[in-house]
Amino acid sequence: MRRITRIATVGVASAALALTATACGNTSSSDAASDSKEKSVAIAYDIGGRGDQSFNDAAYAGLAKAEKDLKVKGNDAEPSDGESDADKVQRLTELARAGNNPVIGVGFAYAPAIKKVAPKFPKTTFGIIDDSSVTGKNIANMVFNEEQGSYLAGVAAAKATKSKTVGFIGGVETPLIKKFEAGYAQGVKDTDPSVKVLSQYLTQPPNFDGFSKPDLGKAAAQGQLDKKADVIYAAAGLAGSGSIEAVSAAGKWNIGVDSDQYKQAGLAQYKDSILTSVTKDIADAVFNLIKSVEDGEPQNGEIRYGLDKDGVGLTDSNPAYVKLTEVTAAVDKAKQEIVDGKITVKTAP
Repeated sequence: MRRITRIATVGVASAALALTATACGNTSSSDAASDSKEKSVAIAYDIGGRGDQSFNDAAYAGLAKAEKDLKVKGNDAEPSDGESDADKVQRLTELARAGNNPVIGVGFAYAPAIKKVAPKFPKTTFGIIDDSSVTGKNIANMVFNEEQGSYLAGVAAAKATKSKTVGFIGGVETPLIKKFEAGYAQGVKDTDPSVKVLSQYLTQPPNFDGFSKPDLGKAAAQGQLDKKADVIYAAAGLAGSGSIEAVSAAGKWNIGVDSDQYKQAGLAQYKDSILTSVTKDIADAVFNLIKSVEDGEPQNGEIRYGLDKDGVGLTDSNPAYVKLTEVTAAVDKAKQEIVDGKITVKTAP
């Protein structure tokens, strides 16, 4: 797999989610297109890049699976700090020109760039995760019912707390992250109205540091711990790792996000504190889009992943979670009621 940083291509030796890389030379994207007739696909990461132990790494897992199962060549491109939409336009343009198909933007921040680039490459399928605002015949919108998975997290938090105070940390206050907060708070209150929910956002748009700076997450979590929160759910990308560190040091419960963070190698020293994680099946969404292109029937339009199809969910990797039978029973009951339509989860606080 090749990683592309600021449009330069770097050779990488890596296993899925091993998150180790060795640079071995640069090749221009145009050269890459002519070097081989091997089919290639590409993803362009969101803020925080690969190694965030969360959102971007979930997308990478889907790319790695496609390399293995579909025998395609995978390319992944990193963002740069403080980049503009023009930078994203350039990145997607270079990936498309190099012959990658599909080209997938990881995160809603790629919407303006895909809107500009996709019409120029009508034979290339463009995918975007977490956005349905940009449409076209060659655009696939991979979206998730984050609020449903977050509701289950709220149920678990309400059942697990001993202090009757739980926390939510959002990376950046956007409509997407508000879905996480809304579901979580509703799940808590529906389960135990006496439990207090502390909510905090790390930054406001256009400052997106709340997705990339662990120190911000750590400080926010410490503030909530000081207010007696003993279960904290952070939807903050790479910044969430700082929250996980603080909560672990305090001997309290974390709830992870996007990936099964209990299993993330980079968080291994904190894993015993990660009670469960709200997952979005980003890996399968990426893989399914790549496979659809390989099969000659590219996906397009909105492709929604919810609880009914296990597109979102709550993990049970931590043995401590499985042992909390009161928690797991309540979560299982809530999941079935959401799937059956008995519970409608809010998408805004």
